[in-house]
Amino acid sequence: MAEGGILSVVGIGPGDGAHVTPAALEAIHNAQVVVGYRTYIKLVRHLLEGKEVVQTGMTEEIGRARAAVERARAGANVVLVSSGDAGVYGMAGLVFEVLREIGWKRGDAPTLNLVPGITAANSCASRVGAPLVHDSCTISLSDLLTPWAVIAKRIEAAASSDFVISLYNPASGRRTRQIVEAHSIIRRYREGSTPVALVKGAYREGEKVVMSDLDHFLDYEIGMLTTVIVGNSHTFFFEGYMVTPRGYTRKYTLEGDVLPGQQPGRSLVVREEEV
Repeated sequence: MAEGGILSVVGIGPGDGAHVTPAALEAIHNAQVVVGYRTYIKLVRHLLEGKEVVQTGMTEEIGRARAAVERARAGANVVLVSSGDAGVYGMAGLVFEVLREIGWKRGDAPTLNLVPGITAANSCASRVGAPLVHDSCTISLSDLLTPWAVIAKRIEAAASSDFVISLYNPASGRRTRQIVEAHSIIRRYREGSTPVALVKGAYREGEKVVMSDLDHFLDYEIGMLTTVIVGNSHTFFFEGYMVTPRGYTRKYTLEGDVLPGQQPGRSLVVREEEV
């Protein structure tokens, strides 16, 4: 192990204690210094007694990453917290960019420890049913760091390919047109009755869940804390849940028998009219 400190980049999940992993709790427990965005620090403040805390505000991500790297290089055991999973729209990528800039190599100080967490797509999906059981993707609608033309191209590709789409950062006080444009793109490829779920603040105080469809979901409040899950062409509502089938019933009966024309353990035989 390299001499010097440890830098743990930790995903704390959706924000309630029951969904912080034991590995994340252990990393925070062992840390001398905890660095994070103010809101995320508040979510774990009950774990921070006796620790040095470095907290900054929105748009100060580079400063947080640098502070965490510098304190760890100086010998401290540092945790950099991120909501959800630090490797999904979180701080892990920025930490590596800082390390690359300073010429860090594997074996150098600090020792890295990446601790996964539950990202919003997963936590929000669990609140509405099973919408991500088949192929899906996540797309952030924030154009603060990515040009809108690139985001629009990705939405078009996902919509035309029938992915279930989880939209992160769909709107804010200053960004309101992106979700409207995303809707217009997706609507070219999906029926208006396609199920859509809006989940705000999953597992946090004030959580709000709305089940709607592609033609009506814009009628509801959508903000920075909302994740929008758009179903694919097979997604359906059942007893208030949103479900995307994996495809078992294209090959088997629900009693487990193989349908005529299909063979267990072999690729699905698709009839011409289904192509």
